[in-house]
Amino acid sequence: MVLPPLIEARSARAPRAVAATLPNGLDTLVVRRRTVPMVEVRLRIPLPMANGRTAAATVARGSLMSSSMLFGTAQRDQRQLANDLATVGADLSVSADSDRLLFSTAVLRTGLSTVLDLLADVLTSATYPRAEVVAERDRLGQRITMALSQPGVVARMARSRRLFGDHPYAQAMPDPAMVAELEAVTLRRSHRDRVRPYGATLVVVGDVQPATVAKQASSAFADWVGTPRRSRVLALPEFEPGGITLVDRPGAVQSNIRIGGAAVGRRDPAYAAQQLANLIFGGYFSSRLTENLRERNGFTYSPHSGVDNAAAGSTFFVDADVATGVTARAVHETWYELGRMALAPVTQDELDLARRYALGTLALSTETQAGLASTLSSLAGQGLSASWLADYQKAVAAVTISDVQEASHRHFSVSSLATVVVGDAAVVEDSLRSLAALRNPE
Repeated sequence: MVLPPLIEARSARAPRAVAATLPNGLDTLVVRRRTVPMVEVRLRIPLPMANGRTAAATVARGSLMSSSMLFGTAQRDQRQLANDLATVGADLSVSADSDRLLFSTAVLRTGLSTVLDLLADVLTSATYPRAEVVAERDRLGQRITMALSQPGVVARMARSRRLFGDHPYAQAMPDPAMVAELEAVTLRRSHRDRVRPYGATLVVVGDVQPATVAKQASSAFADWVGTPRRSRVLALPEFEPGGITLVDRPGAVQSNIRIGGAAVGRRDPAYAAQQLANLIFGGYFSSRLTENLRERNGFTYSPHSGVDNAAAGSTFFVDADVATGVTARAVHETWYELGRMALAPVTQDELDLARRYALGTLALSTETQAGLASTLSSLAGQGLSASWLADYQKAVAAVTISDVQEASHRHFSVSSLATVVVGDAAVVEDSLRSLAALRNPE
């Protein structure tokens, strides 16, 4: 049976987003999407870290604060808050990273006003009761300690230290010792100082009228006021590329290969070409890296590369976990594929397949209310509007082979990247040394 040719991708239109700024400084972005009678809500509050010296304490506070914020308010204890959310079918979650605090929920259209009121209650009067905070502090410390025993986490942290040095992003995980020192009063003070509306963005996507949402949000968040302390986003530092950082993990039967380097962000004209270059190299299952490491050599099941877009800048990364005995060969083959991308043009078939994948995943990721809300929230964190989505699709459609080669030469050259290996040094050190000079962990 002969399969018919794929149809051409449909032209994307930017979602019709209505933007406004409330009197308290909160930015709102509302998209009416009547697919189901539901509403997705995302509230993104920037939490930039002032400097690398205080990053460990800031990350620890943010992590415990996000996991303790729903323990009650001045008006509701934890159970009442959960019951009031459940009454309208909502489940509010809070997460934190190096850039932001994020509140997420989905609710029936009829419950949006209630959810906004409850969210405002948390924002203005979260109490952080001492007993609950202490218990959560202990649980969080245990979870972090367990995570730090995982080789993948160790490798990610080692790469972060190699790439970011003294920058706050080097603090990839909370320090359990720092978490153990936190008290409820510290969280209350941090909440008061940093959880402010100015610079925050509320995204609402669903079966709603933008004008109605604006009124509901203005009413709900009227008492949430104040500007956070000035804290600029620090630019990513230069790092010393080349060599291999070897982190010893005695007795390990597997080595964790992590590579990283600079990348351009979403605002850069070369971003679309970079994304397609990444896909062809290692960004999806039909990539060169997968064909080499998995299909041809059987070194690993799921090697992967990608671009991480953070507030301070973007980074290119490569991840592969391989058996100890093939560590050096896997690093060599990964470098070979990077070099091939940097020095030789890709084929038209490779480019066309990657382009279809990029356009298809973009369409899928923004097709649902939840996907669109999360995407718009992420874009807002970098100062980008909904129109970026249509502009990006046009840019992807226009990328040429020479564009991909230029992006690859700029970002995939091994001499401009940092390589980290976590593994049994007694077994892999000599073979890795034959590839490049070894460096001590940062």
